[in-house]
Amino acid sequence: MKKERLRLPLYIQIQEYFKKLISSGELAEDQKIPPENELISKFNVSRITVANALTQLAQDGWIYRIPGRGSFVSKELSFPEALRESVDIPADPVEIPSDGEDITRQTGDPSRVVSQSSGKRMIALIIPTVEDFFALRLLQGINKILKNSNYYLAVILTNHSKEMEKEAIIQLLQKDVAGLIIFPIDAETYNEEILSLKINNFPFVLIDRFLPGVDTHFVSSDNRRGAQLAVSHLWELGHREIAICTDSPLNTVTVDERIAGYMDALKLREAMINPALILTEFSVDNKARDDNHVLRRYIKNGLATAYITLNAKLALYIASIAKSLDLNVPGDLSILTFDDPSSGIDERGKFTHIAQSEEEIGSRAATILIDLLNQPENANGYKKVILKPELVIRDSTGGLAASKTTNITKNE
Repeated sequence: MKKERLRLPLYIQIQEYFKKLISSGELAEDQKIPPENELISKFNVSRITVANALTQLAQDGWIYRIPGRGSFVSKELSFPEALRESVDIPADPVEIPSDGEDITRQTGDPSRVVSQSSGKRMIALIIPTVEDFFALRLLQGINKILKNSNYYLAVILTNHSKEMEKEAIIQLLQKDVAGLIIFPIDAETYNEEILSLKINNFPFVLIDRFLPGVDTHFVSSDNRRGAQLAVSHLWELGHREIAICTDSPLNTVTVDERIAGYMDALKLREAMINPALILTEFSVDNKARDDNHVLRRYIKNGLATAYITLNAKLALYIASIAKSLDLNVPGDLSILTFDDPSSGIDERGKFTHIAQSEEEIGSRAATILIDLLNQPENANGYKKVILKPELVIRDSTGGLAASKTTNITKNE
């Protein structure tokens, strides 16, 4: 059977397309790059793929960004040097999925990942999924550090499966991976393969979540503080019926800490904690409308005036419910989410959110890991980095009497 032509990852194809246009002069300096929506349609890809491509072009100096206006061709590119930037492809490459597919399921071999150059050793990121801009910004932070190192990054998706997480670690060790960055699945029942890494002094760093009672290197945002900031903002706007919700399929330390921060903030204000406003036992199908979904019933019945969501996709889902019920955001309902649902590339985000410095989480984790690999003799204790979250106020939150003329659900 004729071998199918191998392709570059989609985000790299988009990068190469613009590099050719820029280097040939078809796109002149300071000329605006088409907006995300046009590129999504042109290349038939997701927003996260386009964002990934444009972000890398900006980091490599091909384009620059002006918040709220878009991306433009950089002024100071030198040719033909700029044309020499390319990706070295191994003899038997595979296309890295860019839209949240499982690499191990697609290739059957986590070592068969396109590297940025030959002769480098592999570092692997094991992560539940790559389906939002939180994960993309995390990857960007890691790649910033690895770009000029002797290592390249492989990404293994576990789809929230602890068994896949175990198998990924086992396979990667068999492939002589140099070190691991792990976004762990579950805080309730520890993955014994992660504990085995610790016992055997294998270099790894946990991100976003840590294992309570087990000393490891980890980098995360202060989740409890993030929830406190969220409640404080909504309380100051006059909201008293504030719901917090997550569709996380597993109980994790991240969820626990955010709910604890939510309760801390209410206790500080001597407010009664209503268990009915802590929504955790549900799942969301973003591809289908469900008129009987618990969130739709809550919103329709006005049981809360504001919602804190623990991930950005859930904020978009609640906004879509509000729109279908002809409710105004923020006039009738305020939404505050952890992480920004927008790419931030050629648009100003619409959602008030808790920014967790995802890119810095990635870069700090990669820095710790490379230090462990390059100077193991200098390792002294465990490095635990907890970054300060930031409240970013946008258009999705307002007072109870907020004008109904500002409606983000009707202007998307």
